[in-house]
Amino acid sequence: MNIIVEPYNEQWPIHFEIEARKISDGLGDNLVQLHHIGSTAVPGLSAKPVIDILLIVSSLEVLDQNDHHFGVLGYEVMGEFGMEGRRYYRKGGDDRTHQIHAFEVRSIYDIERHLIFRDYLRAHSTDRLAYGDLKERIALEYPFDIDGYGDAKDALVKELERKALLWYYKNKR
Repeated sequence: MNIIVEPYNEQWPIHFEIEARKISDGLGDNLVQLHHIGSTAVPGLSAKPVIDILLIVSSLEVLDQNDHHFGVLGYEVMGEFGMEGRRYYRKGGDDRTHQIHAFEVRSIYDIERHLIFRDYLRAHSTDRLAYGDLKERIALEYPFDIDGYGDAKDALVKELERKALLWYYKNKR
């Protein structure tokens, strides 16, 4: 997989909306919410051009029975893929275009941390720019090493996530 980080693209939210409609069409009453998350959901943030989708469902068991729906849409069904309580789907193989992180509604911590992180970066330009600059730099250092790329940004992601959670809970009414 070639790691490419691009400047923000205003088409990314449109790509999310198109894909979200396709996904929701096959989930029926099990669907609770769909959200655009990750770097492509943050205006002004450089990102790998992969649309991250947070899928919240009533039941993972029912979701697992709909694996064929994701296959028809071109997704690989990856199961938990290293995170208990999540279902992960990816589309595009080595040239990934979309990935879905699905959680049951009771997985509130995992759901909220994704949404809060996104919202924090939307609201804090200094941290957004620092994160984007780091991603651009390490994409050049690790152009074919997704693990190295992830490891190189891990400390900043954890720090930003900590700041995001504090920001959210201090300002929550």
